[in-house]
Amino acid sequence: MNKIVLSTIAALSLVSVTANAIELYQDENGQVFTTAGEGRTALGNYVNAQTQEKEKKSNGITIINQDSPEFPLGKETHINMKFVPEDASDMWFKAGVRIQGSMESKNTDYKDAAEPDTSISDAYLRRVRFEVAAGFGDHASFVMDVRNDKSNFGLDNDEGSFNVGDAYVKIKKPFDTSLVNFKLYRAKIDVSRTETVKSARVIAYDRPYVADAAAQYISFNRRGANVQMYGDWDKKVHYQIAAGAAANPSKVKDAEGNKGDSIALDDQSFFFGGKVKLSPFDGWEEKVVTETYMGEGKHFTVGASYWAIPTMKGEALNAPLNVNRSLINAEISGHYKGFMAQAEYFKFNDVVENIEATGSLNLGTSTGWYATSEYVFTDFHFIAPFVRYESWDKFEGEDGYDSTSMLAGVNWYLRGNTTKVGMYYQKDENGAKHKDGEHDVNIFRVTSQWFF
Repeated sequence: MNKIVLSTIAALSLVSVTANAIELYQDENGQVFTTAGEGRTALGNYVNAQTQEKEKKSNGITIINQDSPEFPLGKETHINMKFVPEDASDMWFKAGVRIQGSMESKNTDYKDAAEPDTSISDAYLRRVRFEVAAGFGDHASFVMDVRNDKSNFGLDNDEGSFNVGDAYVKIKKPFDTSLVNFKLYRAKIDVSRTETVKSARVIAYDRPYVADAAAQYISFNRRGANVQMYGDWDKKVHYQIAAGAAANPSKVKDAEGNKGDSIALDDQSFFFGGKVKLSPFDGWEEKVVTETYMGEGKHFTVGASYWAIPTMKGEALNAPLNVNRSLINAEISGHYKGFMAQAEYFKFNDVVENIEATGSLNLGTSTGWYATSEYVFTDFHFIAPFVRYESWDKFEGEDGYDSTSMLAGVNWYLRGNTTKVGMYYQKDENGAKHKDGEHDVNIFRVTSQWFF
């Protein structure tokens, strides 16, 4: 009799898995049936393994990252809460929030005795974001967020306004290989590692000044409408190539710190470029682009990129503008358990010295770099001290354009990046050619984040 039952179950395993379950019945002779009848006794439900696995993924709501370390307040959450419908397990919807708060004391010391020093204390929401994403099968998904960053910032308590950040369609592995993937519309181009890392996963909420400049130099906020292809080979080689809407000069400052609001463009091309990253050592491949590793794993990566806007012509306030803007970026990063370090180099070509100059605009080169490091004490409540140093020559060959920034602080990962608090001290030194003259800035910040 047992052989008959097992044979029937084996045969049913070959049947389509679209049914949730099959009720089995047995008569007095040991025959097994899938329908009820006289003299038949119910054996129970049969569900094959494929159907069981499918049902696990269906009609589910998940948020906790089960592979996360156990932090003081529990395991870290995934990026956004995921909902999977009962009738379409290959589709999903995600929703989540990100809130970063800052309280700071900022003192500015001007070297010119005629310029009064300032001291300002401020509390504001560094980032306020609502994030959504939707999956449409094995290959296609959509990601977007709306944001009101730096709300209540400054003495005016400026509320700002909500606007769209990311808004892209991702086509993942259309040819069933990790070498070829696509993103369309508002997705980040990799002009800088720290700018590509999700802001919920950076060590300090305010990224290096030179990296923020790179984010605007080629495409608006490094995510102006574009088309990109990217992928990896066994996590050893990563690449990205992209083309799309170029930056507007109104978002890019000249070497003195003035914005190009007065520029009227007559002729501007698309941007284009790409990046390549290598993880040369076995077992040290980069799986996720982040700055916060929570004391787990290891990686080592080097990379370089080139981005360009071949044509940008127009009229500045008192002179014509004609530039061929390009950006070179190089990065190196690594971590081993609790220790993490990364550094980047930037070279900006066709930088305008003073956008308000009369007659003609002086063009030149700007170079800068930063290095940052963190150590997470996994056996001491996930407290993590960190440091960062930045040096930027905003117009090479001329005196007074150098600036430096140094910060040191500590983060406490109460629940990974889901819940964390921190504090740090930062000192900036700006040269005499800055639009506000030579001055130092001292900042003390207390930060917090809620993210899921």
